[in-house]
Amino acid sequence: MTKRKGLATWQEITTGCVVFDPGSASEYHTGSWRAQRPVWDNQKCIKCGICYIFCPEGCVQQSEDGFFQANMDYCKGCGICAHECWPRAIAMVEEG
Repeated sequence: MTKRKGLATWQEITTGCVVFDPGSASEYHTGSWRAQRPVWDNQKCIKCGICYIFCPEGCVQQSEDGFFQANMDYCKGCGICAHECWPRAIAMVEEG
């Protein structure tokens, strides 16, 4: 088996490690997988950032006005942001 420059072979990878080419995550638009999407209610949002902290995909971003939104190219619609939002400012709605 040939080793690609700078990358470990599968035998050298430790348990739980995922290897991608550097910078490749931006090429995988995973948002098309979701059945639901998060919608923020800025009247309820207190700009605490809990949604940002708990998003497993790192797709929640803060806008210039301090409110949050998800990058729909990468949001998989898991609902963790809505579940963790204690002011209930995020609702999961059906995609479509």
